[in-house]
Amino acid sequence: DEADRMLDMGFIHDVKKVIAVLPQQRQSLLFSATMPDDVASLARGILHDPLRVEVTPQATTAERVTQRVVFVEKADKPRALFSILDDPAIDRALVFTRTKHGADKVARLLRKEKFAAEAIHGNKSQSARVKALDGFRDGDIPILVATDIAARGIDVPGITHVINYDVPNVPESYVHRIGRTARAGESGMAISLCGGDEREYLRDIEKIIRAKIPTLDRLAPRVSKAAPDTEPEEEDRRDAPRQRSHPDQNRAQHGRPQHGQPAHPPRPAQSRPSTPAPRPAHPPQRPARSEAPRPSGRRRGRGGRGGRGARG
Repeated sequence: DEADRMLDMGFIHDVKKVIAVLPQQRQSLLFSATMPDDVASLARGILHDPLRVEVTPQATTAERVTQRVVFVEKADKPRALFSILDDPAIDRALVFTRTKHGADKVARLLRKEKFAAEAIHGNKSQSARVKALDGFRDGDIPILVATDIAARGIDVPGITHVINYDVPNVPESYVHRIGRTARAGESGMAISLCGGDEREYLRDIEKIIRAKIPTLDRLAPRVSKAAPDTEPEEEDRRDAPRQRSHPDQNRAQHGRPQHGQPAHPPRPAQSRPSTPAPRPAHPPQRPARSEAPRPSGRRRGRGGRGGRGARG
């Protein structure tokens, strides 16, 4: 089962080892959501004159899925995703990323913007995956962020939107992704956020589905709902280099004088008025000094009574 995914993940050597110890007379069944050339070659190597059952032609998208693409730079993808999810018509959305780390990052950004979202991928424990799927199926978690491998077992009715946060580099994966919506006769919508480095992937997808994906109308501007950051995130704190405190900083924190500073800080200078007081138009005249005649005769010196005097 899931032969194409096992091939992409590098399990082909393990499959060949298992086949080598099996008896020649056996019944083998091979299931695959997509049938690229590599999987067809694998089938010819391990099956003998197989009967091929094909539910839908290869790379055929559901007719009821409305497909759109948004050309956006990689740094602006989070804002574009938030604007799309603000649409009240979205009842249950499945967001696809290319990597497990990307799924965790997108889910964290969505929760920061007050969206109820969870991530599911191979690194999650079985209990965490079951809890996320149950919440998504019950409607408690309307947004589920997943990788291609984890989404293979998702069969949840009522998914209204599929959003490709990362355009898949395997065209057949695109067909499988958007097949999560528009089931049981219902309609759905698939939106792909295409960055500048993903346009080649988009051209490969359009070749295999034999259709041109229309561009979505301009997204409405959005005001962030996230609270202002007061502390860095856990990853930012973990990645930030440690800074050793200088001894002078410790002295300053404990109120002790730093090296090269006086024990008692100088007093603050008194503030002067910003504008000087106006001068009077006519300054007051000083009183004339009276010239009194100096007394003549001998006077005592600094030595007192016995000191030398000055002759007048």
